[in-house]
Amino acid sequence: MLPAVNRLRYPQDFKSVYAQGLHRKTAHLSLRGLRASQEAASKPTRIGISISQKVSKKAVIRNRIKRQIRAALRQMLPQLLPGWDLVIIVKPNATECNYAEFLQELEQLLVKAEVIHGHTGGNVL
Repeated sequence: MLPAVNRLRYPQDFKSVYAQGLHRKTAHLSLRGLRASQEAASKPTRIGISISQKVSKKAVIRNRIKRQIRAALRQMLPQLLPGWDLVIIVKPNATECNYAEFLQELEQLLVKAEVIHGHTGGNVL
């Protein structure tokens, strides 16, 4: 699990990220990100994961994908800039991915959105 301070929990938070945030895509994942206001810029980055039944009708598969994405994000957490609200959206073709592919795609998305320190895209492994 992600630490409680790094979780995006409330529906209104998700809605504001969808409505006002930037949008980046890869083959299996999509990222929505919203930079916090100046006074909230020092708060930790909060992350939510959205995965619909279009990905898989089986909750077991959806939960496995969410666990893999959370593990990858936990590994990247120290490199994330503070003050962002992020939503990771899983696309239906993500069932064919493994952990390493999720890690690589998440890194690409975060670099594209300039959420990682340095924005260089160096390997986080």
